[in-house]
Amino acid sequence: MSSSYIASWRKVFLLSATFLLALLLATSCKKKENTLGLNGLNQNEMLQSFGIDTFSLVTFTIEDDSVITKDAPNVLLGVYNDPKFGVMNASFYTQLRLSGINPNFGDVSSIIVDSMVLGLEYTGSYGDFSPLTLEVFELSEQISRDSMYYAFSTLTYGSQNLIEPGYEVITPKPFGKTIIGADTVDAQMRIHLRKTLAETFINEAASGTAFVSNDAFLEYFKGIMVRTSNPNPASGMGGVYYFNLNDPLSKMTIYYTQEGSQKKYDFVINTNCVDFNHVEIDNSGKPVATVISDTISGMKQFYAQAFKSRAVVQIPGISSIPKKSIIHKAELYLPVQYQTGTKYPPGFDISVATRPKDNPNALLSVGVLGTYNEYNKYYKVDLRNYIQTVVSGLTPNNELIFSPRFFITSADRIIFNGPNTTNKVKPKLVITYTEY
Repeated sequence: MSSSYIASWRKVFLLSATFLLALLLATSCKKKENTLGLNGLNQNEMLQSFGIDTFSLVTFTIEDDSVITKDAPNVLLGVYNDPKFGVMNASFYTQLRLSGINPNFGDVSSIIVDSMVLGLEYTGSYGDFSPLTLEVFELSEQISRDSMYYAFSTLTYGSQNLIEPGYEVITPKPFGKTIIGADTVDAQMRIHLRKTLAETFINEAASGTAFVSNDAFLEYFKGIMVRTSNPNPASGMGGVYYFNLNDPLSKMTIYYTQEGSQKKYDFVINTNCVDFNHVEIDNSGKPVATVISDTISGMKQFYAQAFKSRAVVQIPGISSIPKKSIIHKAELYLPVQYQTGTKYPPGFDISVATRPKDNPNALLSVGVLGTYNEYNKYYKVDLRNYIQTVVSGLTPNNELIFSPRFFITSADRIIFNGPNTTNKVKPKLVITYTEY
């Protein structure tokens, strides 16, 4: 069979999916309808186009109440009050380990503790830089390597705030550099802890057994919990900060003077330490709570928020594409509500997964990310491979789940325009395929 003959019988179809309800039942090939959803298409792709089909999509938001936060790439600390999402409050728990066993402090009676500082290296932030009132507590319960920890998990801790009195309030500075003595390092939050705690450690190292091994130390000092004690900030105020605990500069350090010499001893936080985030989000009375409880309202606008909620898009019309088709392009555009310069922007990317009908608690990655377009204020998602597998019958047509890419390591939130939005820009799906 010649290539010219093959070309004569192959049909190229163009599918344009929009969320305009007035067009849900349209199946015409009229020239007037050939522009539906085609603004971004190369006109050369339309030369053999025979028609346009339109189909509906359904959008809503689901709540994720079992978010695992153990040993994430970074931890969060802070509180903010989002006008659309409510209050998010993040704290964390972590172990600390010895930088060296059996440290020799010499004559402890000659030691003067200058300070004890918990240094946390910033990796980012969300919201504004309002002052935080912090608290640090010693754990009275072990963090277990074998346990699973979720955003709602807690451990018991002591009643005394370990922060040195007078140092509880910190104004975060997540950008720039931090000067420590004669050294300039990447930006850190420096939390001053009680000198009496440092003195207790030095005395234990000199006369006790807690410093003979890391296991012994973890029995003696199980770890810390770090949180804010700020009352809920006013609407539109506050921020959450991200820290890399596994960076060598994230550590707890005793600075002391002995016989005129300045010295220090570090307690490290590394990959051998177990940590997890505790995150509380109160959406009550906010639009996102309405959509979670009433999925129909998600057709106007729908939401996604780190640690709490995920956006859902159903595309039942994929089943109308002939099984013997090659998908050349399938691009989903999800416009968002966001004004440049406001405090709570959408993240740069969104993750894409499917949720099987027979196992709604499982999320299966589609293997692509949705990329945010700052100029056009939308996420663009390449669904070509996914839709090809659905059309070919290799994958069920399950609903798609969209989440902030850094779902357990950020405070990102997104407001998507739904199909019934009153805003000018609506979501759309554009598909180009060839039937053989």
